[in-house]
Amino acid sequence: MQTDLLLIMKNINVYLVDDHSLFREGLSFLLSKLNFIDNIYEASSGEDFIEGLKQFQGSASLVKIDVVLIDIRMQGISGIEATKIALSMDQNIKIIALSMYSEESYYISMIDAGAVGFLLKNSNFNQVKKAIIDVCDGKNYFAEEVLQSIVKSISRREDINVHNYDISERESQILSYICSGLSNSSIADELSISKRTVDKHRENLLMKSNTKNTAQLVVFAIKNGYYKV
Repeated sequence: MQTDLLLIMKNINVYLVDDHSLFREGLSFLLSKLNFIDNIYEASSGEDFIEGLKQFQGSASLVKIDVVLIDIRMQGISGIEATKIALSMDQNIKIIALSMYSEESYYISMIDAGAVGFLLKNSNFNQVKKAIIDVCDGKNYFAEEVLQSIVKSISRREDINVHNYDISERESQILSYICSGLSNSSIADELSISKRTVDKHRENLLMKSNTKNTAQLVVFAIKNGYYKV
């Protein structure tokens, strides 16, 4: 399935935002070896990233940024704030957060800002590649350690109340598949139903859970017992 996606995937433009030049340049070098990556842009701060993004927003620009890999904690504008600003400029950009183990307190804030992928900075490059492919395919991507941290963070909260969200058995089933990282097309194949039907169920789930994207939906599912890691 992933090989098929690579065959039809358009070349994508990636923006790397990190204040550690050695990490950024190393990742840029590795990404440049992938045949589905077109252009790679770099910024050493949230401010530089937003200014760079503005240059691609003009009508004369033919460049469209597809994926952003951004450090959560940076001097000045944080990855969280930069994500909010970037998505206000172009809601179709896929944001993948780069983090350290010690930054789990920022994960949910980053999800609320609109990130759809999470990678630890010590991830191997195959994980980076998979994260980019998955988010371009409309999925979310959570490094396993990040997902476990989110679960622990939610379980420690004392103000979580499980409500009746009137989620049907079929919707609950689809929600579980979404949390597992399957795309709507893959879910349709698994359940032998049309992709259009899955699309409609996903829309209903977002509405019932009052969430804006897949990553927020995953947190909702964990928080309310619809999905257990």
